[in-house]
Amino acid sequence: MHIQEIIVTSDEQLKQCLAVRMEVFVKEQQVPVELEVDEFDSTWDACRHFLLLDGSKPVAAGRYRMYDEHTAKLQRIAVLSSYRGHGLGRQLIELMEKDISEQNFSAIILDAQLSAESFYHKLGYAAVSEETFLDAGILHVRMKKMRDASGEGRF
Repeated sequence: MHIQEIIVTSDEQLKQCLAVRMEVFVKEQQVPVELEVDEFDSTWDACRHFLLLDGSKPVAAGRYRMYDEHTAKLQRIAVLSSYRGHGLGRQLIELMEKDISEQNFSAIILDAQLSAESFYHKLGYAAVSEETFLDAGILHVRMKKMRDASGEGRF
């Protein structure tokens, strides 16, 4: 595997992100297309999109947007099923966190599918919602991670 990390800067790269998400969320998890694709997918700069390529093949994608003036919200984190278990989810999250730290946000939130809660917990995220909730028919939990207090400014 030769993985290339990309911060999306073109319509073609955004199409590759959407292809990964269609495979994972729409095809695999049966999320309706109209719930998967939203206004933050209208252009590559509607929010911050990220892509991992294996050679020229798109294999993982994610995005974040401003939640409030201090908080970024990770969304649409997807890794193709045949690439899971190789650390690409962690690599994608770390790439996004590095970019978020450079934007001077102090916190990151995300709505994790319950099946992925332990994955995010291992990356330093803690559940902050009292109860689980349904999103696109899938149980989720809100999670949060604060900026490292060591003074390094990283998450």
